[in-house]
Amino acid sequence: MNRPNPMLDEVKKILPQIAANAVQAEQARKVPEENIRLLKSIQLHRAFQPKYYGGLELSLPEVADCVAALAGACGGTAWAFSLLITHSHQMAMFSKQAQDEFWAEDPDAIASSSIAPFGKIEECEGGVIFNGDMRWSSGCDHAQWAILGFLRPNPETGAKDYCLGMVPASDYEIEDDWYSAGMKPSGTKTLKIKENTFIPEHRIEKAKAMMTGHSAGFGLYPDSKIFYAPYRPYFASGFAAMAVGIAERMLTVFKEMTKNRTRAYTLANSGKEIPPIMRLAESTHQVAAARAFMEKTWDEHKVLSEQKQYPTEERLAYWRTNQAYAIKMCCDAVNRLFEVAGGSTWIHDNEIQRLWRDCNMTAAHAYTDYDVCKQILGRSIMGMEPDPTMV
Repeated sequence: MNRPNPMLDEVKKILPQIAANAVQAEQARKVPEENIRLLKSIQLHRAFQPKYYGGLELSLPEVADCVAALAGACGGTAWAFSLLITHSHQMAMFSKQAQDEFWAEDPDAIASSSIAPFGKIEECEGGVIFNGDMRWSSGCDHAQWAILGFLRPNPETGAKDYCLGMVPASDYEIEDDWYSAGMKPSGTKTLKIKENTFIPEHRIEKAKAMMTGHSAGFGLYPDSKIFYAPYRPYFASGFAAMAVGIAERMLTVFKEMTKNRTRAYTLANSGKEIPPIMRLAESTHQVAAARAFMEKTWDEHKVLSEQKQYPTEERLAYWRTNQAYAIKMCCDAVNRLFEVAGGSTWIHDNEIQRLWRDCNMTAAHAYTDYDVCKQILGRSIMGMEPDPTMV
């Protein structure tokens, strides 16, 4: 859908250089500093930051379109930067005191995360003592803060609450252990939290409170059009946007390759053979359907937040799972083309194999597991209680 998006116009200006850095980014296994500098120069890192701290408070559709375009140039850069962007929306759910710590002195600060609740905590006066090595922290080389997940005993219920706590970069070291087949430039490394790190109460929130409008930061920005919304759909939207952008790029690259392709041994021009163009046609339809599906979903986020309508549980189930189905469609489309792309596309610096690896990586995240998503949506459709093991 063509609609005015000034930030997307700025992103498009820097895409050629980011695309030129893609091979280098894979070799470095992290986002190049030049890419970060370019993205910050257009203020994309402040897309979901509160205006109070100089942020832009862009709508979800605007940002998703930017992430899709970025993914077509370098999937790993898009993966890392998308998460760094969306974490600012999550940070705005924390207390005012915490947000002042995040941004008052450094309004350009961004956060990576490791939100799976593997951290070990002990209760102490004024907060918790945190220990543990926290994996899967994309873009952490470029972050000033980290969001960490842990389970905290609730004395009132006797259960454990899934909680998120924020720590500054001075409280951890980064282990260079990201050796992956896909999204290599994302720099999704392990945070080695310093022993007995203290997290004060004002930098801790229950994940459920952040999803239901009961966190300490909810309502801090009554005039905002983006913060009357749960954080998790914003977090998840990036994966589908990446898949769409990568798949759209695959269509372009496959088309250009096919035009000039010759058959091995006979050297016959195979650019107009029927089987590959049939595959291209089907994949084109599939990618267009994925984009249209997600644009509808992203627009729903925007409209409800602007109208100060909190989504129902049923709508949240769709938002939670729509993105995984869009990714499935994109992977199907990309895989269909890669199957007949030929042996030369398996060379390590060939763009087609990188697009194939990166697209399939978007389906590998715990949040994009479509088998899980089918169960979540199916239970919602049938009026069943949500399975607490699937969030």
